Amino acid sequence: MTSTATTITPTNTITLITGASRGLGRNTARSIAKAGGDVIITYRSQADEAHAVVAAIQALGHKAVALQLDTGDVATFTRFIERLRAVLQKHWQRSTIDHLVNNAGHGDYAAFAETSEAQFDRLVNVHFKGVFFLTQALLPLIADGGRIVNFSTGLTRLSLPGYAAYAATKGAVEVLTRYLAKELGARGIAVNTVAPGAIETDFGGGVVRDNPALNQQLAQMTALGRVGVPDDIGPMVASLLDASHRWVTAQRIEVSGGQAL
Repeated sequence: MTSTATTITPTNTITLITGASRGLGRNTARSIAKAGGDVIITYRSQADEAHAVVAAIQALGHKAVALQLDTGDVATFTRFIERLRAVLQKHWQRSTIDHLVNNAGHGDYAAFAETSEAQFDRLVNVHFKGVFFLTQALLPLIADGGRIVNFSTGLTRLSLPGYAAYAATKGAVEVLTRYLAKELGARGIAVNTVAPGAIETDFGGGVVRDNPALNQQLAQMTALGRVGVPDDIGPMVASLLDASHRWVTAQRIEVSGGQAL
């Protein structure tokens, strides 16, 4: 049977990446640009950092725009979609994006017995509810044959004290990914989860990057002998958007260097 689905690669595509003013989102944006794609990034409060990412991508010869968005506030999504439509028309003379990368997140950790309802709600609103309803709102703007990548965590497989609520929200995203892949498959849209292991970024207050003892402990339990860095993740996400991965969908892809095998 001959496929009629549109083939999309990062070259000449538009990717929307949430939470891309820092860390893995920033690296993903730059990796996609290096592969030849244009990007729209969102940021919650770090406007200067977001505009620095835009400048870096423009220096690579590609288009980039930064839009403010609080992914934990569903009530703002309708207005965001309006601004996104205007940006697409102004900069690309298009009405659709090709890829969505749900990356935005924050670290909020506590032992199960000490986790407050406020902490729980913040995590759910950003890491699950926001992903669910932002993706839903963007469906009319995602081109047929496109790609969705949802960020998860290695902590959905490896259990460590203090991460119960955070990991549970990411587990929900992994289940959602499979359902999206099933329901959007008729449009040729592939949906996958990327689950990084321990990474040296400012995430969670730089807990992995700035704590030598924890860094070494995690390195010792990783097959490749170190913790990860953003350059281990961004290029992998960019490659997953390429047409060479067009037959990969509904998968949880752990990028951890072989952590806790």
